[in-house]
Amino acid sequence: MSTRKRRTTRAERLSELLRVLADTGELQVGELSARFGVSSATLRRDLAKLEEQRLLTRTHGGARPRGRTNEVPPPYRENRSRDAKRAIVRAAIRTLPSGPHVIALTGGSTTSELARELPGRADLTVVTNALNIAMDLALHPRLKLVVVGGVARPQSYELVGPWAEHVLASISVGTAFVGVDGIEATAGITTHDENEARTNRAMLGRARRVVVLADGSKLGRSTLARMGEIQDVHEVITDSSADPGALAAIRRAGVRVTVVEAGSPEDR
Repeated sequence: MSTRKRRTTRAERLSELLRVLADTGELQVGELSARFGVSSATLRRDLAKLEEQRLLTRTHGGARPRGRTNEVPPPYRENRSRDAKRAIVRAAIRTLPSGPHVIALTGGSTTSELARELPGRADLTVVTNALNIAMDLALHPRLKLVVVGGVARPQSYELVGPWAEHVLASISVGTAFVGVDGIEATAGITTHDENEARTNRAMLGRARRVVVLADGSKLGRSTLARMGEIQDVHEVITDSSADPGALAAIRRAGVRVTVVEAGSPEDR
């Protein structure tokens, strides 16, 4: 008996289109219409929307990247590995101690998910350099929110630069939850932009405990700019899709690794 392929939503398609473009450097409408189960006309409308947002340039029969970066903006990353990210976030929240505690959140789709799930504890102080996270946390009146200054990066919604680093230098953090574009035993924890990496490095340097939140696609991968060495990380929380070899190498470096199962009853 044949099974009918689930039709993708537009949000899922847009996210996947940007991922494929980042990975391959081009998009071909003919190949992708069958993959997504939609018409070529629908895909062309999707590409037109992304072109309006200056995220790609359409070509005859497809599209190519706009500019040199392969970084995907946060709204289009949040639909990827959603179940895994939620499971990771729930595991991260369980590590929070009782009593007054200061946590820091870098930008990223998983840390953004964490911000939405944080308990409204009056004894929690949250420091962040991510504008979207700050907006979500502003709706939690019991939390104390500290937003560092800086220059906004539209690709990640993070505030970066000397102003942000100056504020971070005066703050003490209990736990820093870090979003990354790559984590690998030799390369350490990395991101796409050198200014973002420097500001996030300043945040990590103020934390007694550093926890990397990364779905399995980030393990064993490195990108342009290093935020820190693997030895700067105390724990990595990821999901079971992570490469076993990459996990083993991180463990050998002395880092605690917690692997969650996306969609398990405990994490729903």
